[in-house]
Amino acid sequence: MVGVAKMPSMVWLLVAVFMLGAAVGLAQNTLHYDFFVKETTYSKLCKSKSLLTVNDMFPGPTITARKGDIVIVNVHNQGPKNITIHWHGVDQPRNPWYDGPEFITQCPIQPGTNFTYEILLSEEEGTIWWHAHSGLDRAGVHGAFIVHPKRGTEYPFIKSTELHKEIPIILGEWWTSDLNLQLEEYLKTGGEIHNSNAHTINGEPGDMMPCGRGHAFKEDVLTNKTYLLRIINAGLDNDMFFAVADHLLTVVGTDGRYLKEFTVQTLMISPGQTMDVLLKTKEFPTYRRYYMGSRTYLSNPRLAFQNGTATAILEYKDAPRARGGPLLPNLPNNTDHETAIQYTAQLRSLASTAHPVAVPEVINERMVITLAVNTLPCAIGEMCRGPGNNSRLAASLNNASFEDPHTDILDAYYYSTKGIYETDFPNVPPFLFNFTNTNGSRRYWPTKRSTKVKVLEYGTVLEIVFQDTDILGAENHPMHLHGFAFYVVGRGLGNFNATTDPAKYNLIDPPYQNTVTVPTAGWAAMRFKAENPGVWFMHCHFDRHTVFGMSTTFIVKEGTTPESKMRPRPASMPKC
Repeated sequence: MVGVAKMPSMVWLLVAVFMLGAAVGLAQNTLHYDFFVKETTYSKLCKSKSLLTVNDMFPGPTITARKGDIVIVNVHNQGPKNITIHWHGVDQPRNPWYDGPEFITQCPIQPGTNFTYEILLSEEEGTIWWHAHSGLDRAGVHGAFIVHPKRGTEYPFIKSTELHKEIPIILGEWWTSDLNLQLEEYLKTGGEIHNSNAHTINGEPGDMMPCGRGHAFKEDVLTNKTYLLRIINAGLDNDMFFAVADHLLTVVGTDGRYLKEFTVQTLMISPGQTMDVLLKTKEFPTYRRYYMGSRTYLSNPRLAFQNGTATAILEYKDAPRARGGPLLPNLPNNTDHETAIQYTAQLRSLASTAHPVAVPEVINERMVITLAVNTLPCAIGEMCRGPGNNSRLAASLNNASFEDPHTDILDAYYYSTKGIYETDFPNVPPFLFNFTNTNGSRRYWPTKRSTKVKVLEYGTVLEIVFQDTDILGAENHPMHLHGFAFYVVGRGLGNFNATTDPAKYNLIDPPYQNTVTVPTAGWAAMRFKAENPGVWFMHCHFDRHTVFGMSTTFIVKEGTTPESKMRPRPASMPKC
């Protein structure tokens, strides 16, 4: 009889211990958080107001996890209105049910109820974030989401023992008025949504703003140490310049992925984006205090904008006290396009053995999508405040202005419900013109409202070229795709040329992002493989543009294997 040779008991014991250790090292951790959404009163700029927040915090609590973990967040809506939460930068493989955008993947969480999100981390590593995805609620409902490397692995840019501290830096905005009332006014009249009254750093406008003395965010540091700044642009409507006075910033990551290191005095970050930045403190600082500062980068000089500078303080605790106040950073002018373009051009994936790139080279489908601010006709009997003759402001992708349905698209797709959306989102603009120079012609102003989506077969390799237009003014657009990261293979100014521009693509080490800055009067090209089945929103991360309709939705069909099918629908999904 042929049998299995017996192994000595001590060897079996050693093997068992080894296997158990390996299993523990590879096991996913499951982390639990409770978010209580409610109104909290804050006083800034000499005025008090109620603001929707999480756990009475502005910004909200930081989620900390490791690569591959599962994070469970129970959201209790104790506020006066509906709410949803989006986990920005999380791919959520096969798990669109918990992605969060209102009326896209779920009905909102109604006041007095709760909903528990299951967040599946996969390839994300670095800084991502979370925020409300209903109306303009993310002005107060947002926070950092930090994903550390798996246990037993290190950062590619520094050993963890050499890193003194991590510092989340959240760039935001503050309105003295009620943003919900502004949104109601826009829905009623179609007029512009007003600018914020101040920028903020970690919730504070800084001591250069009215009633700000003594209320700036302050971070204590030590000499000759390395700090990791996890910078998030959580603002609703502005690209931002950021700098630390008399300190260099070494950029090592963006959008939860690593980059080749590069060093700058100033960075430019668009709404929705994150940047991981190393800051080495001075061995012999001239001053005890240095300002961090952020201000608007204005890609369209014709727009009204918030012209203030938010400040925070970096204080050396082990340096002698010096005369004078904090040293101010030398931030670029608001319209310094060259600094913004040069910064973005330096973003390149790490492309190492441990962090490889896999840029798709065989393309199954191509899209060219124009980005435009438009108008809609005012209904009979209404008095509208949009541009021109009694019109409403709108925005569009390929001249289709997205209209939220009355129930979520994911459920409609899952249950094959008819009449909720149309599947004819166009692959190309409906008409061609000089996109970046319309000479002020009103011919291209009008758009139409619809709920058009784009359907993709599982595994489709898609290239999208985003083309800015100057229909009502050219400007940057931070385009964000849910459910995927993508390779930004090219950028340029002017109109995209399908014959000559692809030859300039970077297919070696392009940045891998979830939010791409499309340059003003220019274009950006990105590629991804549609291997995440479900319903995924794509939109401009200027919130006013999303409200105006600059968005669409991808439906990625299921494949033939269990790994290519959506996870089952949770029974606890909120009802509309």
